[in-house]
Amino acid sequence: MGDSIETLLDFLRGRRVGVLTGAGLSTDSGIPDYRGPETKRRARNPIQYRQFMKDPASRQRYWARAAIGWERFSGAAPNGGHVALAELERAGAITGIVTQNVDRLHQRAGSERVVELHGALAEVVCLHCGDVSPRSALQARLQALNPGWTATAQHAENLPDGDADVERTRDFRIVSCDRCGGPLKPHVVFFGESVPKARVDAAWEIFDEADAILVVGSSLTVYSGYRFVRGAPARHKPVAILNLGETRGDTHAAVRLDAPATPALQAWARDALRPLVESSRR
Repeated sequence: MGDSIETLLDFLRGRRVGVLTGAGLSTDSGIPDYRGPETKRRARNPIQYRQFMKDPASRQRYWARAAIGWERFSGAAPNGGHVALAELERAGAITGIVTQNVDRLHQRAGSERVVELHGALAEVVCLHCGDVSPRSALQARLQALNPGWTATAQHAENLPDGDADVERTRDFRIVSCDRCGGPLKPHVVFFGESVPKARVDAAWEIFDEADAILVVGSSLTVYSGYRFVRGAPARHKPVAILNLGETRGDTHAAVRLDAPATPALQAWARDALRPLVESSRR
């Protein structure tokens, strides 16, 4: 049956917490996830790293879909859960955020110490020269080369990670790096690609400074996030999980709340900030 919100708040109270977030936190911002209760039954497999690197047709298909998805993805706004975490960071209740999300909504909500395990769709990297540039600039180039493309697919279904369900893509024209002419890739870690060691080390710093770890909105299916839950016992860090549905890390959790992320995080922020509010009224 899982634990109650009161049990979770008791676990968090008085502790400094390192927070690991996944796609379930951003669903309230209109960004679908891969494995949530409403998307698992219809989700398709995301593009694989090897496929993107080796197959020009796969890159064309990716950018054709992403040209549609980016318009909607980039317009998403932080929700109450993101805001609550930013407030908790300012109050000193959390040591930082390690996120599997690529939407930069934590930073837009005001969080400062954020480790992006999988990078961010807001950036594009050249596979030849390594130049990193804004995704918004690439979008303008794609639209100029494919006039009317976004309008023709306006009814395409939103998919996770700034993607859209567009089938006919062979007429789409892609662009290359404007510095060296090399192929471009979103500056994110694709499935089958490894998270850079420096990011993993930075994430462990956040958790090592904490008294406990809280997982929010992640099924922990992929190893990039699960490694921290699996490694927590050796570092003597108790784990709590807040997620809709089962997770890979449930057996490692001292507290397991099956609930939407936003209301629970807002309740935590109210509970943690109450002493500060009461003190200011004296």
